Amino acid sequence: MKMRFFFLGVLLCVFMQLNAEERPFIVVETDDISLIYQVGTDGRLYQSYLGERLTNKNDYVHLPQGTEAYLTHGMEDYYEPALHVLHNDGNPSALLKYVSHEVNSLEEGVTETIIDLKDEQYPIEVKIHFVAYSKNNVIKEFTEILHHEKHPIILEKYASSMLHFAKEKYYLTEFTGDWAHEANMSETLLTFGKKEVDSKLGARANMFASPFFQLSFDSPSTENAGEVLVGTLGWTGNFRFTFEVDHLNRLRVISGINPYASQYWLPSGEVFRTPDFYFTYSTKGRGEASRRFHDWARLHQIKNGQDSRMTLLNNWEATYFDFDENKLLSLIKDAKSLGVDMFLLDDGWFGNKYPRQSDTQGLGDWQENAKKLPNGLGRLVEEAKMEGVKFGVWIEPEMVSPKSELYEKHKDWVIHLPNRDEYYFRNQLVLDLSNPEVQDYVFGVVDGLMTRYPGIAYFKWDCNSPITNIYSMYLKDKQTHLYIDYVQGYYNVLERIRAKYPDLSMMLCSGGGGRTDYEALRYYTEFWPSDNTDPIERLFIQWGYSQVFPSKVLCAHVTSWNKKASIKFRTDVAMMGKLGFDINLHELSEQEREFCIQAVRQYNEMKPIILDGDLYRLVSPYGRQHTSSMYVDKLKNKAVVFAFDIHPRYGEHLLPVCLDGLDPNKLYKVEEVNLMKGSKSSLSENGKVFSGNYLMTAGLRLFSSQELFSRIVKIEAL
Repeated sequence: MKMRFFFLGVLLCVFMQLNAEERPFIVVETDDISLIYQVGTDGRLYQSYLGERLTNKNDYVHLPQGTEAYLTHGMEDYYEPALHVLHNDGNPSALLKYVSHEVNSLEEGVTETIIDLKDEQYPIEVKIHFVAYSKNNVIKEFTEILHHEKHPIILEKYASSMLHFAKEKYYLTEFTGDWAHEANMSETLLTFGKKEVDSKLGARANMFASPFFQLSFDSPSTENAGEVLVGTLGWTGNFRFTFEVDHLNRLRVISGINPYASQYWLPSGEVFRTPDFYFTYSTKGRGEASRRFHDWARLHQIKNGQDSRMTLLNNWEATYFDFDENKLLSLIKDAKSLGVDMFLLDDGWFGNKYPRQSDTQGLGDWQENAKKLPNGLGRLVEEAKMEGVKFGVWIEPEMVSPKSELYEKHKDWVIHLPNRDEYYFRNQLVLDLSNPEVQDYVFGVVDGLMTRYPGIAYFKWDCNSPITNIYSMYLKDKQTHLYIDYVQGYYNVLERIRAKYPDLSMMLCSGGGGRTDYEALRYYTEFWPSDNTDPIERLFIQWGYSQVFPSKVLCAHVTSWNKKASIKFRTDVAMMGKLGFDINLHELSEQEREFCIQAVRQYNEMKPIILDGDLYRLVSPYGRQHTSSMYVDKLKNKAVVFAFDIHPRYGEHLLPVCLDGLDPNKLYKVEEVNLMKGSKSSLSENGKVFSGNYLMTAGLRLFSSQELFSRIVKIEAL
């Protein structure tokens, strides 16, 4: 009897071992994060774990099975699915089972895991891809959907990512706003039900909501403590994040293209690839998550992410549409005297039949205006070269004014309803980039200018209108493809530009921050966060964007907005990003002009720290009248601290600000810099030496009781 039980036990162990081999654990991991899937006894894929890295593989067997990884419509689940398809026979269901997986090394420290799932009843296949950036602790996820049915299947929903969590509480931080009011942070407790953050705007997709979020677990998010997931979608079009808490208090997070008005007919044998969803999971709060994204972006995602960035002088606020060649030549000389790297010519330089004297006409007619520029852009490019500065120019090639030669010749290229009055946003319409002819035209705008004037070093590429009058003459009976095919056409154009002009720098602009995503930043070196350059507002806007994007991509210009703020305050705010000037220098006093020249020199000295260092957000502007941030170089030898007093209260008790990111064992000299000529530092610790431990524990008295007062402090190891 004992021998019988012994053999039964051995057989059971062998069966369990074989069963485990058929149902493997699939581990996607970085240096600090583990994302673990396992195959259930039903053959389906389940997410068992996402969090701080599990170091002992033997512990995996103790994990709960979890929730099905990529849930589908039409089966036993009661909540929002990741995938919803309609088969040739009208059946709307899919049941995906695990087939295989593979892990490939892409480069040192970067691996790709591909999990293959198939439906046993229909010839449909879903491949889930995970690219893990080990040292940066960022994971990229996307899916590929394909089938071999006789006719196209209809994709109703097609998520890039579905992640599952089982925690006590969930706190969502979203980034919302409007034109000139971008990236406002607000945190909400998620309870039973569904919360969606989405866009239906098309071209200017994130005018109201940004395509990134923070999710804190068990308690509200903080800068330096707590578990937080930060995620963002790389898609320059309609997006949707769905956060749904079920009856068991489990949360699913679904990220991808917004399926609104976007049913997609997928032909047999073709692959539908979803956009990339990027995320990190931090156990040390928002700050660590931000720094991970910043490092990853500079190394792996942003165009020329390892290179420096050009300072510039823009003519917009100095001239608006009212300029001629002589005025621009004078401004190029101003750029030289200011010490910036480039002069940027903004809107208003083109159009002859319909001269671009305002935003009511001329958009689409990219010929130099003969009256304003009798010698074309060539004269300006040559003059800039003679002065030793680069030349850049504004374009908006995806858009058209109804009052333009392009509209008269090619109304069939315009997105508009054929049987209704046209609705205009900012007096313009959107060209149909789903049409290859239009793609050729838009590429030709850049290629034509670069061919005629190869000295152009920079384009400010604007996109001021959402898609209105939503109908494509080209797509005809596939109107629900428009939102997706438009973005794909846009990427086709950008890919051609990058292939032919790999070193060309471009600013991503969309009436301010209407386009701020990491897929576009594969083609652009930076973006314009907002048309609002009031320095107080910029403190909030730049704080919001810094949660996901490094300072290297945040264009920050000194302008005439809010003249109650000194030129120093306005410049100090702009120096926290990629510095530029958009101001009439001759409206400034001699002392103010001298300060700006000095500030450019000071910025160039600190630029490697600000653009490539680690960001530590010390004091938030939210709920306070003061704010402070600092940047630390990778060797922890140099740092730059920014401090701003906005509207201090009378008799306010001011506390020291504890610094961060320094080496506690090193000694550092503290020096306030970027002072107005003739001014002396009021910082009590100025010129003194402290240990890193003291600076991070006892701190510096950075704040004052003065309204709109700012200071920059340089910290340097001895």
